[in-house]
Amino acid sequence: MASINEPREEPPTNVRWLMFSLACGTSWFLYLHRYAWNIVGPKIQETYQFDNTESGFVFSLFYWTYAAGQIPSGIAIDLFGPHLFLGTSIILWSIALIGFGLTGSLPVIGLLRLLFGAAQAGCYPGLTKATRVWFPLRTRTTIQGWVATTFGRCGGAMSSIILGTVLMGWCELSWQSALWVMGLAGLAFGISFLILFRNSPSEHPDVNDAERTLIAEGEAPQSLKGSLSWKQALRSRSLFCFTIQQFMDAGSDVAFVYLIGKYFLDRHGLDMKSVGWLTSLPLWGGALGGIAGGWLNDHFIRSTGNRRWSRSGIGFVGKIIGCGMLFIVSGQSGAVAAGIALFLAKFFSDWSQPTVWGTCTDLGGKCSATVFSIINTSGTIGGIVMPIIFGSLLDWNTTKHVVAEKIVTKTNWEPLFLLLAAMYLTSGIFWLLIDCTKSLDTNVAEASDAKTPLKNADNR
Repeated sequence: MASINEPREEPPTNVRWLMFSLACGTSWFLYLHRYAWNIVGPKIQETYQFDNTESGFVFSLFYWTYAAGQIPSGIAIDLFGPHLFLGTSIILWSIALIGFGLTGSLPVIGLLRLLFGAAQAGCYPGLTKATRVWFPLRTRTTIQGWVATTFGRCGGAMSSIILGTVLMGWCELSWQSALWVMGLAGLAFGISFLILFRNSPSEHPDVNDAERTLIAEGEAPQSLKGSLSWKQALRSRSLFCFTIQQFMDAGSDVAFVYLIGKYFLDRHGLDMKSVGWLTSLPLWGGALGGIAGGWLNDHFIRSTGNRRWSRSGIGFVGKIIGCGMLFIVSGQSGAVAAGIALFLAKFFSDWSQPTVWGTCTDLGGKCSATVFSIINTSGTIGGIVMPIIFGSLLDWNTTKHVVAEKIVTKTNWEPLFLLLAAMYLTSGIFWLLIDCTKSLDTNVAEASDAKTPLKNADNR
């Protein structure tokens, strides 16, 4: 029996949940602001009389700086931490969003799109680092699922509702004024992030020793900052397979951003009211899938003791089921049934998104932001290349007919969904070739080779 004078063990503080809230808010604002272009783009084109070529060029500029900024951002975050980087990024992209409503100059709008892409490039590498540092190994993938997929997809799904339905519809604001409201909200959040966030538990004065011990559970003490060995990265089969997987995953995801609304309008002849909620179904599916996938990942790691196949298995199964759902969509004649199938396709596909984050933290260790930036660069290249392929495929399968002296076009959408299904299948196969226990962090790798207790922690 403990002595009455024996000091009680101090319970852990809960500062990590404040960091979780800030990370979720960052992911939510990222997609909320990025998906605003669905409404902003057409309004800019209409207001300033840009042609389709000019508008398309301006839109694509985001991806060029987003891709170019990934790896430099990841390296900077691994060396200096995510705190100042993420807070400054949120402020910069919010300013760029406001700027779209302040100018009618095509070159200036183009420069703002470049700034917008560059500012958002380091966000998810930074959040990957933050979730690795602030949460214990056994629950980390669940946390990453909420941050990366659930709040991100929800922000995207709510973007057109908040900007179009609420601000421009119910509040009757101009699109320029609506952008001011969304941008100022982002600025306020960015300032709050700079004030409240810290790089690690050791830098936050309100974190006690009990919470630090809880967060570090299952991992040996190691430096939180470092740089990646590029020689080792280039020789890593798992990293190579990971980049191919992400190219297929993110490349296929472009279709859900640009083409699903057009699919329901063209293939099923629906009005905008019906198209709106049907088009949002895949995003809600992805949000829910992120919750399920993160929980399943951590559950299987704990119950099987095998981190490598728990990661690969979740990724493989999700992509294979998603592949089957896309096959159903390809031959579906009913709009609602197609919408449900697309919801399920994204649910199962996106339950692998927390696994992507978890695998990045496993492979990268203290260099996890750099590893994530490499993976995200591959996905962004898919986002640049695949819209051209998708558009060409639709053009090849579009025919023109004369009906009542009018030219009517008809597009066969089945080849597009078969291509998407094939990309999901390829992504799933490459998941089987990724071994997340082959760390690129030299400290972790050396500990594993020496068969220290860290090896058991990495594979439990």
